[in-house]
Amino acid sequence: MLKIWINGASGQLGKAINQEIDPMEYEIFNTDESELDITDMETVINFGEVNRPDIIINCTGITETELCEQDPRLAFKVNALGARNLSLVAAKIRAKIVQISTDDVFDGKSDVAYTEYDMTNPMTVYGKSKLAGENYVKEFTNRHFIIRSTWVYGEGQNFVRSFLEKVQNGEELSISSDQYGSPTSASELAKFILFIIHTNEYGTYHATCKGVVSRYEFAQEILNITGEKANMKAVPTTQSDFSKVRPPYAVLDNFVMSILGEYEFPEWKTALREYLNTERKA
Repeated sequence: MLKIWINGASGQLGKAINQEIDPMEYEIFNTDESELDITDMETVINFGEVNRPDIIINCTGITETELCEQDPRLAFKVNALGARNLSLVAAKIRAKIVQISTDDVFDGKSDVAYTEYDMTNPMTVYGKSKLAGENYVKEFTNRHFIIRSTWVYGEGQNFVRSFLEKVQNGEELSISSDQYGSPTSASELAKFILFIIHTNEYGTYHATCKGVVSRYEFAQEILNITGEKANMKAVPTTQSDFSKVRPPYAVLDNFVMSILGEYEFPEWKTALREYLNTERKA
């Protein structure tokens, strides 16, 4: 039975992995900040050496872009040094490691989707700290999967839930029309992670649902699926109610995945509908 250590288990991706995983197939170690501080090297190494996981999945991170801008030290401590510590213990115990990353490692100034081979150039503190985490993982272990995704939503705080809360409160909303991405379900991302960890196809992957949409069009589709009505207008990112500190073009091309031809994500609208239908049943 494989042992998997999931850091950030109570976050939306950590929850999604736990929901998708077969408990008869794996022994799971779920940890969060309250149980284990990944920025404490000694604690991380002790936990790894005692439990000897075969796979480490790092879902932990300071993802609030505004918070990262306000507190860069915290962003780099968790997103960079935390990843360093986990990659060091992974190398020590010969475990595979999955490092979750982001489109923010790019500058967002392109008008074509970024592949894994494009040059990174982060413009935000969040993006810089996540790129530093990627580099530590590459430096300290070669048994790694770096997985970049974008506009992820699941069981937790995200654009979909925040938007619907504001709609139900009757708020007038200003949504960015010049910010583009590929909305990605945490459950679809979890399925890919559980697929890739059984391979030796190490390296960096872009992993998003298919299709490209503006933030405003994304909001419109949420309304279309739920049947909700909203008073909203399309505005530039600087005037929007959500995600003001974001690259304008957050589109990733699942290029390596397409070369390997072994995995394919669904369309973003299909995944969104499934997510919202599940949310309504909960």
